[in-house]
Amino acid sequence: MPAQPPPPKLPPLAAVRVFEAAARHQNFTRAAEELGMTQAAVSYQIRLLEDRVGAPLFVRQPRQVVLTAIGQRLAGPVAKALADIGTVFRNLCEENQTVLTISSLQTMAINWLSPRLAQFQIENPQFEVRVGTTEHLVDFATESVDLALRYGLGDWPGLVADKLFACHFAPLCTPELRERLQLREPADLLRAPLLSPGDDFWKIWFADIGIDAPKLGGRSTMALQMQAMNIQAALRGHGVAMAVPELFAYDIAAGRLVFAVNHVVRDERAYWIVYPRERQRERKIRLFRDWALAEARAACMKLPVRGGSRDVTAPAV
Repeated sequence: MPAQPPPPKLPPLAAVRVFEAAARHQNFTRAAEELGMTQAAVSYQIRLLEDRVGAPLFVRQPRQVVLTAIGQRLAGPVAKALADIGTVFRNLCEENQTVLTISSLQTMAINWLSPRLAQFQIENPQFEVRVGTTEHLVDFATESVDLALRYGLGDWPGLVADKLFACHFAPLCTPELRERLQLREPADLLRAPLLSPGDDFWKIWFADIGIDAPKLGGRSTMALQMQAMNIQAALRGHGVAMAVPELFAYDIAAGRLVFAVNHVVRDERAYWIVYPRERQRERKIRLFRDWALAEARAACMKLPVRGGSRDVTAPAV
């Protein structure tokens, strides 16, 4: 392959900044005052630039300096280039300070974050909040994301992970379906329409109560990709969904969803707020983290256990 041409040899940026100020003021002393330099330092930087160009850029006069013809050709493009650079940096700084970008799994974003986000915006009107959903772990080094809401064990190298809330999983359905099918005991679910029965959480849930259910994956029923999709189908009475009740606390509190039977399994994983360790002192990250953790602590919900129920920390409803 042909060799790539070498990059253009640019003059020192310090000398370019000095030239722009001197050309604008037509005075080395005023340029020095603006830049916080001595007049001798300004003269030195101008000489460096003139040596690079190979011709004088200014005509020195007793009380001012005047651009030469070459200096005039250089002054306009240099001033524009520095102005463009300044504009880009200013816009980036303003955006970094006022825009909060959050990455989340879709179910978490729709069912937990979105209903609460308006309150954060009311309390922090200085921020423009942007939420993106993705199924992959966002790369903070290459993607424009400030923080993420993740599901897992909390062990992501190089990131701070603050636990938002622990997770459980349980079968949820409409109260009408529960009554129609007379669901009372865990074994009753073996004759119920289970949504996404091939999901491993169904097998784990049945195994936790000592029921071997090897044929669940072979059932003829809907297999949906996301937890939110299973819950939407459950809300329409199409079956029983295995889900994290903490994510659907609003629907449970409103009576739209109920626990199909009284048994909940603790998930070893949890939901976390994660962000780069080197950014943990940034104000917008601290504000959102503290707000989200307070939201998660604000209330508890009843999780049924066989023979009764218990309180667990869960999102506010």
